[in-house]
Amino acid sequence: MVVSDSLTVTKRNVIKIKRVPDVLIFSTLSPIMFVLLFAYIFGGAIKVPGLEGGYREFLVAGIFVQTVVFGSTFTGLSLAEDMQKGIIDRFRSLPMAPSSVLIGRTVSDVVINVVSLVVMSLTGLVVGWRIRGSVLDAILAYALLLLFAYAISWIMAVVGLVVHTPEVFNNASFMVIFPLTFLANTFVPLQDLPAPLQIFAEWNPVSALAQATRDLFGNSSPVVDGSTAWSLEHPIATTLIWVVIILAVFVPLALRQYRKTVSR
Repeated sequence: MVVSDSLTVTKRNVIKIKRVPDVLIFSTLSPIMFVLLFAYIFGGAIKVPGLEGGYREFLVAGIFVQTVVFGSTFTGLSLAEDMQKGIIDRFRSLPMAPSSVLIGRTVSDVVINVVSLVVMSLTGLVVGWRIRGSVLDAILAYALLLLFAYAISWIMAVVGLVVHTPEVFNNASFMVIFPLTFLANTFVPLQDLPAPLQIFAEWNPVSALAQATRDLFGNSSPVVDGSTAWSLEHPIATTLIWVVIILAVFVPLALRQYRKTVSR
């Protein structure tokens, strides 16, 4: 029952994207804008030695990470909108598994991230990014990005269920996501950061994901990847550990908060 109900909710959310294409359009335009701005405005000022494609090759993996993390916010935003419009109350009146609402919502947001990654990959190829690793490693990189985004979706689900309104959710989520995505190695090498921020960035899960993505795409530079932090020496393992921790903590929290919300 949970599986069939979750698939039904997922289908409902995907159809909603089709009927409201603005969501998909603006979710892909934003990362394209970031790539073009950073590649052509800052690309000449930020030097990344050791990479054939220079800063642009370093940049695209970071944009991938930022894109999927921002894409995970649709979970919380959609839940807040559904509560505000009374959709959650309709779900409560139906003979369906309560967990299927959250599972369907988080899975459908993977679809948005898949489309965003396809668009981002094409944009990256245009500005000079290339996959220099094996096909299997590239597939693993994309899978790791989607897996991490799925885990973050459950954090956003908790936030969306707590704040109740889309406006408050936007402010609350950005206060978390902006520090995580910018105080990391997403856009600049870590050695360019002040010492206190560098320590934070080394253990930031976003940095581990960005480093893992670069390694798997073959975009790493031994010149700029000199951190001795365990998290960046083993970025794939670190990312998987963070995914397990996030899911173990926030899946039960989200389910508990959902039951609490619908019982009011």
